[in-house]
Amino acid sequence: MKRISLVAAAVALLATWTGLAGASSQKTSLTGAGSTFVAPLVSQWISHYSAASINYSGVGSGAGIAAVSGRQVDFGASDAPMTPDQFAACHGCAQIPWAFSATSIPYNVSGVGYGLKLTGPILANIYLGHIKKWNDKRIRAINKGVKLPDENIVPIYRSDASGTSFNFTDYLSRVSKEWKRRIGKGTQPAFPTGVGARGSSGVAAKLGSTAGGITYVDIAYAYRNSYKIARIQNRAGRFVLPTIKSLRAAAATVKKVTRKDNAISVVDPPKSEPKAYPISTFTWVILPLQTSKSPDVKRFVDWAVTKGQSFGPKLLFLPLPRAVKQAARKTLARVHT
Repeated sequence: MKRISLVAAAVALLATWTGLAGASSQKTSLTGAGSTFVAPLVSQWISHYSAASINYSGVGSGAGIAAVSGRQVDFGASDAPMTPDQFAACHGCAQIPWAFSATSIPYNVSGVGYGLKLTGPILANIYLGHIKKWNDKRIRAINKGVKLPDENIVPIYRSDASGTSFNFTDYLSRVSKEWKRRIGKGTQPAFPTGVGARGSSGVAAKLGSTAGGITYVDIAYAYRNSYKIARIQNRAGRFVLPTIKSLRAAAATVKKVTRKDNAISVVDPPKSEPKAYPISTFTWVILPLQTSKSPDVKRFVDWAVTKGQSFGPKLLFLPLPRAVKQAARKTLARVHT
């Protein structure tokens, strides 16, 4: 009987140890929401990151900022830097650049192939409603030999709050005084003409069904869906497509980060980088400065801005410039429990 009691005690102790081991090895669960732009890269990060179980919902930058501000998620993601009002509403948050890519300009013009040339002022005038036909003389002048149809131009824009809209209108505000004065930059600007659609998938569907349509989406989405995309003229006068090389040239213009809030704009880079694509952008993760899950969130974001950058190029996300990575990790150090 005594021997049986000892065995039973040993089994009970082993069960206790096993239970404790199982409990200690259980992963922390993190949730995030926001940018559809960065969603493919976040998905790659999640599948390769082993220190926590992470769920991410691509609901748009505006919704992501709102979700983290209301502490409904552990982190948000946005392709537009937060406004002062958004910072105030977030009640102690930091924004950290964690990826770099660009906005492409796809179009659906009858009989026109890949790589139509467009300039910033032409894009602004299209979205202002001043250029209404694809065979407008200003478009014909820079597309010699291209047979442009007498087809109405239909500008398509994001109807929801979108960081891609911010990047696009930030660029238009740099290249058009009228756009800057009348519309400005923002995640949900008041486009004066065209039709709206919700999300990247919405504007893509609208473009596919609209003869003469033109829109703006992240480059990974455009390439994945085999859209015809435009060559955009940069300040050096060259017409360039969004590629890893042209993104790398744009990123090379970021030598330091001077703003404490990490709000970096890289649109319309100087002509000293003649290969640079002019509608490039950073995208940010938004974190509460103090939460109970801070150690786990910090560990994940630090991994994302270091080792996680290696998963970007295949998805057309360029590794962060050194100065930006340093600023990201410096800001991340402020997050605490």
